Amino acid sequence: QAQLVQSGGGLVQPGGSLRLSCEASGFSLDLYAIGWFRQAPGKEREGVACISRDDANVYYAESVKGRFTLSRNNAKATAFLEMDNLRPEDTATYLCAVDATRTAQSMCDASDPYRSKWGEGTLVGVFS
Repeated sequence: QAQLVQSGGGLVQPGGSLRLSCEASGFSLDLYAIGWFRQAPGKEREGVACISRDDANVYYAESVKGRFTLSRNNAKATAFLEMDNLRPEDTATYLCAVDATRTAQSMCDASDPYRSKWGEGTLVGVFS
């Protein structure tokens, strides 16, 4: 069964770091653009970091630019979101997704909810 399996996340203090992982099971990750999204309680889903299928383009939301880094290891069929200098406003459930046809920027367009596959989500909490 083709699916995305997420790991990582947890609770950290402001200024701390976390790394999220998103492993593709049952399909080849290199055929897809990848996106990381987040959704906080009472807020709309936000695309925070996305990469094109060929890795030529990476898009970051302004709110995370310079603090978050998206990467992928196709040999391990895994994408990563390295999050540094975390802030309380980064607290949310983080989800990864893939889609075969999108650019990096369109991948992060959360106004269109359709993606080929979604991970199950992992919680990130930033508290003093």
